[in-house]
Amino acid sequence: MHFESLSDFFAMGGYASYVWTAFGVTFASMMVLYTLSVRRGQSLLNEVQAKVDRQARIDAAKNLENTL
Repeated sequence: MHFESLSDFFAMGGYASYVWTAFGVTFASMMVLYTLSVRRGQSLLNEVQAKVDRQARIDAAKNLENTL
């Protein structure tokens, strides 16, 4: 589609409210998904690290039991 000017581009042939609302909703949805994914990823990493640390403590305690 060819636009004569920048204002014609932003007007989108009379459909600007629909087009820009759709772009806005899509952008907002993508940002929410990104934010939730990053937070969930960090949460999973913290959970895995806690399990690794716990297992290390258990293994260290078992080694101490064998020395008595």
